[in-house]
Amino acid sequence: MPDSRLAEAIFAVHLAIIAFNVAGLVVIPVGAWLGWSIVRMAWLRLLHLGMLLIVTVQALAGRACVLTIWQNDLTGLRQPAQPMIMRWIERLVYWNLPPWGFAVMYSGVFLYVLALTVFVPFWTSKRK
Repeated sequence: MPDSRLAEAIFAVHLAIIAFNVAGLVVIPVGAWLGWSIVRMAWLRLLHLGMLLIVTVQALAGRACVLTIWQNDLTGLRQPAQPMIMRWIERLVYWNLPPWGFAVMYSGVFLYVLALTVFVPFWTSKRK
């Protein structure tokens, strides 16, 4: 029997990860320009880079995100009636692209974030 509450929790986690990844694409360069020290925190930047690496490798392998797979398994691959805001959010999260489209898109985003490590280097130790 599908477990919709667990599926909703997985979707919420998925949404938070997407928000973190997308925010980093903007916050890192803008924060560097504005002199924000948070954009130079190594653990935060490595987390961002690592999460995008996982997404990119999955896309290059032609696989859906593991969170999407879990959510689909829990809901039985059917879409229950949802509030309008939830439908809008799902349209933002789940795009109808071929696998190669995701691979190209995620590879480009990963290369952009990799370039940010060069142009906006992060600290690996405490600064004086």
